[in-house]
Amino acid sequence: MRYKRKILLLFILLSLWALQREYRFSTKKLQRTYQCWSVNTQPELNLSGWFFPRKISTSTNATTNWLAPVVWHGTYKEEVLENYYAHHKITVGLTVFAVGRYIEFYLFNFISSANKHFMVGQKVIIYVLTDNLSKFPWIQLSPLRTIKVFEIKREKRWQDISMMRMKTISEHVVDHIQYEVDYLFCMDVDQVFMQKYGLETLGESVAQMHSHWYNAHPIKVPYERNNLSEAYIPIGKGDFYYHAAVFGGTPIQVLNIARECFKGIMNDKKNNIEAVWHDESHLNKYFFLHKPTKLLSPEYSWDIGKKRTGEIKAIKIRWAPKYYNILRATH
Repeated sequence: MRYKRKILLLFILLSLWALQREYRFSTKKLQRTYQCWSVNTQPELNLSGWFFPRKISTSTNATTNWLAPVVWHGTYKEEVLENYYAHHKITVGLTVFAVGRYIEFYLFNFISSANKHFMVGQKVIIYVLTDNLSKFPWIQLSPLRTIKVFEIKREKRWQDISMMRMKTISEHVVDHIQYEVDYLFCMDVDQVFMQKYGLETLGESVAQMHSHWYNAHPIKVPYERNNLSEAYIPIGKGDFYYHAAVFGGTPIQVLNIARECFKGIMNDKKNNIEAVWHDESHLNKYFFLHKPTKLLSPEYSWDIGKKRTGEIKAIKIRWAPKYYNILRATH
């Protein structure tokens, strides 16, 4: 009898081990599950409870034709969001690439401004992907913030850096990020946070409206027009032109975005094709086929060299000055 119990116990332990290998259970996942069960008395966060769409301008609305919110300053109730997430603890990830001269020109300002403005009051993990660990700047972080630095392969051309970014993101999401965060943003390093970048930006899949093209008709935006490319969008089709400098969502959605974009990039490469705006062209094709569940207004990534129009009320992120000659000499 005692022998049979030992055999049964061994069988159970082996089964649990096999499940862990297949699904990668973690104590953090179990804790989150418990938290969800333990706070089920809290009402769900409905869009109508925090988002109040309005007409932004004659050509711009605060909702899409597929009813996704377009978040502009003044269209959301910050206190409602903060109250909800006070009872639903989350961790938000932020990935950024810093390679070559971009490390010394942009990385410090990006991280230090993110430390001040990105997801204030929430637990944040900043993932820095760099090709030169020796040049990483020292930055003292605020509470609830962590930096994880990973060394990546150095590419020769900036076009290859742009295209291989999607592969690198997907690999890191698969390896560990998906088990550490609830939401994930991927951003370009040559940007600076100017104001609070908060909970209103969270969503299943989040796209950033390009500040140069946000109010342009789809026929005028720079989609990929080579019909042999995987990124091709026919003339007259399309919704908005999205900026690859900012995109995000849940880890599984970011993984889907990165994988599909990289797949398109590699298929083009096999056919000796390079989309006009590289990974941004493929990102636009992805969101053309798979509509984002939330859009961020150009206030969330604004080119300060562009004339500011009346609908731009509060700049959350601005583009940093571009040192083209120096940066090109790097590669």
